Amino acid sequence: MSHEMKNETSQLNGTPASDPAQTKKREDYLEWPEYFMAVAFLSAQRSKDPSSQVGACIVNQENKIVGIGYNGMPNGCDDDLLPWSRSADDRLDTKYPYVCHAELNAIMNKNSADVKGCSMYVALFPCNECAKLIIQAGIKDVIYLSDKYHDIPEMTASRRLLNLAGIQYKQFKPKRSKFVIDFNSINSGMFNGTG
Repeated sequence: MSHEMKNETSQLNGTPASDPAQTKKREDYLEWPEYFMAVAFLSAQRSKDPSSQVGACIVNQENKIVGIGYNGMPNGCDDDLLPWSRSADDRLDTKYPYVCHAELNAIMNKNSADVKGCSMYVALFPCNECAKLIIQAGIKDVIYLSDKYHDIPEMTASRRLLNLAGIQYKQFKPKRSKFVIDFNSINSGMFNGTG
């Protein structure tokens, strides 16, 4: 291939042939676990819950996302008519009897026949009700970021259930504290090429 042809080819894909920094792969890319946890956190931004936004991402053995969910009111229920409060004199005036957790929604939103043998990435350690769903769905392991409710009875029950079912769970240790999505980067020098 001639020098002119090489130069032309590299200009077509957005990489100047003379720039050695652009001839090797990026080293600061998101690894799979970071990517899946970031997807869970991004989906949490769909939640209308004013006090907690939680997302979940289900991944198969081929690192393909097969389900995503976030906490919210059930489909068909007007979330302007249901309460979002964390506390009230009457429990029926709180969100708790109504909200569907992210884990439930991720399982229900699956795009495959089942989620047996899959992994679930979730922001918070799952409650006992979600642990039941995870077990029944056949999910093999749970990767969570926070266990801030560790000492409440529902979380103790959740760990007991997961242990009895042989489902592994581990806390995600991020390599970076945040990841910024900048929609303008596509138009800047940070992005080269067409994909």
